[in-house]
Amino acid sequence: MISLLLPDLRGGGAERVMVDLAREFGRLGHTVEFVLMQATGDFLPEVQRDFEIVDLASPRTRKVPTALARYLRNRRPDALIANMWPLTSAAVVGKALSQQRCCLLLVEHNTLTQQYAAWGALHTLLLSASMAGTYRFADRIAAVSEGSATDTARLARVASDRVTVLHNPIPQRPMPSPEARAFVDAMWACPPGQRILTVGSLKDQKNHPLLLHAFAAMARPDARLMLLGQGDNEAALRALASDLGIADRVIFAGFHPDPSPFYATADLFVLSSDYEGLPTVLIEALSFGLPVVSTDCPSGPAEILEGGRFGRLVPVGGAHVLARAMEGALVAPVDREALIRRAADFAPEIAARKYLDLLGLT
Repeated sequence: MISLLLPDLRGGGAERVMVDLAREFGRLGHTVEFVLMQATGDFLPEVQRDFEIVDLASPRTRKVPTALARYLRNRRPDALIANMWPLTSAAVVGKALSQQRCCLLLVEHNTLTQQYAAWGALHTLLLSASMAGTYRFADRIAAVSEGSATDTARLARVASDRVTVLHNPIPQRPMPSPEARAFVDAMWACPPGQRILTVGSLKDQKNHPLLLHAFAAMARPDARLMLLGQGDNEAALRALASDLGIADRVIFAGFHPDPSPFYATADLFVLSSDYEGLPTVLIEALSFGLPVVSTDCPSGPAEILEGGRFGRLVPVGGAHVLARAMEGALVAPVDREALIRRAADFAPEIAARKYLDLLGLT
């Protein structure tokens, strides 16, 4: 049995990755359980249909080790995949308390140095100290991109070859039904050719203000920008759109478990993040043959787009450069089959087998 440890099942990239991996593990003959600090989140109904869920009922990370130790002693999984610091460090302590022999894999989904940069030098020191004190006792360590792997090894003070790169699995989503397409077409409220989509939580990391400024600077007054996702920044982003005079052309679509009809009806996908681990939304966009513009942030976009071969990369923070790239991408010819083939490199079966190899479960 493989156990997947997460804070919860909110509608984020890491959570989506684990749900997709769980399905592939199951297809390959493994039993999977989700172990959650709290059994909440957007993906909870989907996961409950197919998998067992264990609620540790631990709202704070410091309570996780004892609850996790009880779980490990009772269920005795073959492997435990713990995601995202500080839950990863808590998992190391929990396994030690349990005295069980399951293979513990720690997975980082972001570049933590960037993620916590605004927290100050003292926090970075404490972050590194906690990782250095725990990660060396894990059986395996992984990260979702080359950049996040390098960052993880440095923070945890382990040799770089101890951190394996495991790219996120991105399933090929089925084409949406005509009814779903029609529903989203109505949301766009504009004809094809000028529909710009971004997908992701409305949080600081994604730098949606940059995207709004770039959209406002475009010389395409009939274009529409759709933000698919939810988060604490929505009110501020709505206010900024109003201040920029583009509120009538920006669509806040909220969270949707299946973004397929949005990719299928868009003309361009844009990622404006300050930093990433491995942004799955870029790969999802490519899988629909959708041209992509992304900030060349650390880390992930350049790996996915192979330095610009499969999409346009622009410097982080440059609104006018981003605007020009978006304008160019909307009118440039697109080899959609090449984009779809690139997305296939991240197929769930490929990713799942790499996970299983690392866990010794093949």
